[in-house]
Amino acid sequence: MSSSMTAEAVRTNPRRDGFASTQLEREGLSLDTGAPVTGSVVVGSSIAAGLGDGTILIFEPDSPPKVVEAHHGAVLCITTDPETDSIFTGGDDGRFLKTSLDGTVEEIASFGSRWVDCVAAGPKLFACSSGKTATVWSDGEAQPRTFEHPSTVGGLAFDEKGRLLAVGHYGGATVWEKGDRRWKSTSLKWKGSHGAVTFSPDGKCVVTSMQENAMHGWRLRDKADMRMSGYPAKVKNFTWMGSAPFLATSGADEAICWPFDGKDGPMGRSPTTCCYGGKQVCTAVTGMLGHDALLAGFADGAVLAGRASEDAEDFVVKGSSGSPIAALAITSDAWLFVGEESGRILWVQLGGGEK
Repeated sequence: MSSSMTAEAVRTNPRRDGFASTQLEREGLSLDTGAPVTGSVVVGSSIAAGLGDGTILIFEPDSPPKVVEAHHGAVLCITTDPETDSIFTGGDDGRFLKTSLDGTVEEIASFGSRWVDCVAAGPKLFACSSGKTATVWSDGEAQPRTFEHPSTVGGLAFDEKGRLLAVGHYGGATVWEKGDRRWKSTSLKWKGSHGAVTFSPDGKCVVTSMQENAMHGWRLRDKADMRMSGYPAKVKNFTWMGSAPFLATSGADEAICWPFDGKDGPMGRSPTTCCYGGKQVCTAVTGMLGHDALLAGFADGAVLAGRASEDAEDFVVKGSSGSPIAALAITSDAWLFVGEESGRILWVQLGGGEK
């Protein structure tokens, strides 16, 4: 079975020249780093962001941002270890790094001239990829394990228990299951090139973004396909949010929210939409599990807030600036990070409070 998106009613009315700036963004901290923002991640009550010049910026409430000179080139990927509040990054300098919130940098591995394309972390283990190889470090094991794939790895993700590792690549995805002595692989096939990958919060499904304008998923117990197509642009970003939960994605003129409640998830169902950006394509999304509120960034630099509900209104958080939103992240205390491709950054707390 498959599902494809259907048209939804327009709920916002942007100006032809974009959205006007807001009081909220004027009250926040604005920076121009001079280097493209390549990614961001929540680290406890803080947010870390990677830049195209190799710098990691760490934003904490009520403190100036911390600048960490990490990579000798662009930060290509970033994630966090929720158990230790450490930041894992990979760069085009071939280095896989672990950075603490105090700015201490530890090199875990170096792959020479080969880029570190993807990183992931789970309970008591972490991983990176370079080329076709995924390398996994586990507590209690003296040496890392390496897993080979049919093409360059496009994405890595652990499930919440750290028992499964999903790897996106050409032709589908591979799920590695950790056993007492070895890892066992299962192949999930679907034609095309698969990139970023994620497990559903209940661990029952694996979903990838594709080089084509589509998402694709598999139900693990029977390998049933979940085809999520109909996007006008490539999906560059996605997030799990809401109580359903929903998989919210970029790639259209509004955020597309696929329902994953029930045993069949989005199969045979249309998505909910929110945060309509007019003629602009959504380039980044962020939200939190258990909260139906979503933030969506657009190609013109605007950021909108909305809810995965048919009758909900959208609100402008940040006006159009002319540069695509490259990264969004929000803490449980509603501190919001907005990063643009131009290098401009906004750091602000939503809903008031001291800035």
